[in-house]
Amino acid sequence: MNMKYLILWLLSIMTITINLSAQEEIKLYKNGPAETSGIVEKETINNPEFICNVTEARMYAYIVPKEKANGTAVLICPGGGYGGLAVRNEGSEVATWFNKLGITAFVLYYRMPNQHSDIPLTDAQTAMEIIRSSVHKWNIDKHKIGIIGFSAGGHLASTLGTHFMKGNRPDFMILVYPVISMTIDGTSKNLIGDNPSVELMKRFSNEKQVSKDTPPTLLIAAADDEVVSVEHSYAFYKALKSKNVQAEIKIYDKGGHGFGMKKSGLQVDNWLDFVKEWLIKCNYITTQ
Repeated sequence: MNMKYLILWLLSIMTITINLSAQEEIKLYKNGPAETSGIVEKETINNPEFICNVTEARMYAYIVPKEKANGTAVLICPGGGYGGLAVRNEGSEVATWFNKLGITAFVLYYRMPNQHSDIPLTDAQTAMEIIRSSVHKWNIDKHKIGIIGFSAGGHLASTLGTHFMKGNRPDFMILVYPVISMTIDGTSKNLIGDNPSVELMKRFSNEKQVSKDTPPTLLIAAADDEVVSVEHSYAFYKALKSKNVQAEIKIYDKGGHGFGMKKSGLQVDNWLDFVKEWLIKCNYITTQ
C-alpha cells in the first residue's frame, strides 16, 4: 500500500470512529443558571484527565446511530471530590465503551458546588430532563435511561436516584466506588461546607434517603480503597435491600480508588464485563 492510499485508509477509519462517537455539546442553561456557586476563577485543565472550576453546566452527547442504537441511554457523572472532574478516565472513555454496546451516552460536566450543595443535583436533574425530552431525536427508549457515577460522581448519581422529581428519575443506577455518606472529608466539605447542620448531612447521606422507588442499582468497588471506604457501597446496598429495591454489588479484593477505565493487571480490570452482564440481565441490552 503506497503512502497516498495509506493516508486515505487512515482518514476513512478516523471518520468511521468519529461518526460512531460523535460529540454534541449541550448547554444545560441557555440563559444561564438561576443560582451561582460563587466561583470566579476560570475553568482550567490540569491535565487531559482533570478539569477544575467548572461553572458552565453542560454535557457531551455520544449518540449511537439509529441503526446501531438499542434504545438504552446513560448519563455519566465523572468523579473528582466535588472539586473537579476526571473527564477522560471516568467520562469520555466510559461513553465510548457504552457506545460499543449500542448505548447512547452523555458525559455531564456538572458545576462545582463550592459549598452550594444543591448545584450539582440541579445540574443532574436538568440533564436528565433534557435527555427525556429528546428521546425521539436520539432514538432512546424513555424506560431505559440510566445514570453511572464514579466517586463523588457516584454520590451525585445516587443523589439523583434518591432525590428525584417527576421527569428526572433514572431507570437504573451504576455506582462505581461511590461516595454515599457525608463524612468530614474533602468531598463533603466541598459539597456541604465545613460545619454542616445535622439535617444537611442527613439529606446528602444517601443511604438514609433510599425508598421503594429508588431505581435498581449495581454497585462496584474495591475492598482496598483507601480514599472512599467500601463501607459506603455496603451501606447503600443494605439500604436498597431493606426497601426491596433490586440491587447487586461486586467488590474486588484489589483495585484501590479511581481505577475507572485504567488497566492495572488486576481482576478489577474486568469490571466492565460485570456491568455488561448486569445490563443484559436487566434487559437494557441484548446478548452480543
